[in-house]
Amino acid sequence: MTTADFTSSQVSASTPAIQNALAFTGRVLIAAIFVLSGLSKLTAPAATIGYIEHAGLPFPQLALALAVLVELVGGLALIAGYRVRLVALALAGFSIVTALAFHGQLGDQNQFIHFFKNVSMAGGLLQVAAFGGGRIAFHRN
Repeated sequence: MTTADFTSSQVSASTPAIQNALAFTGRVLIAAIFVLSGLSKLTAPAATIGYIEHAGLPFPQLALALAVLVELVGGLALIAGYRVRLVALALAGFSIVTALAFHGQLGDQNQFIHFFKNVSMAGGLLQVAAFGGGRIAFHRN
């Protein structure tokens, strides 16, 4: 049997239980980077403030507080399944803004990778926003 012999129903998550488990697992995996990043900012605020200043953004202390708030609250809300579509949209926007503000030097290989990591995260989050987070959630929409 070749790949072409499979129908779409054979290769998709065919039961609602599997679909919901995959949606929940995907939310946890996407949210992990936000929660971990927010926690790292809390443990090393001076380093983060320096990084924000180096990027030339105004009000670095306020930017730090907002970033921690978005990352921790947004990441935990995504995991919990609270207002998943809205949270996913907010985190997608945050990912694009941070890509542009902090990783815009695409000639630098490291910045190039980080830029497109953020763009990819935004893409995954837009999928969550479009299709929801599944039934394993506190608030289903």
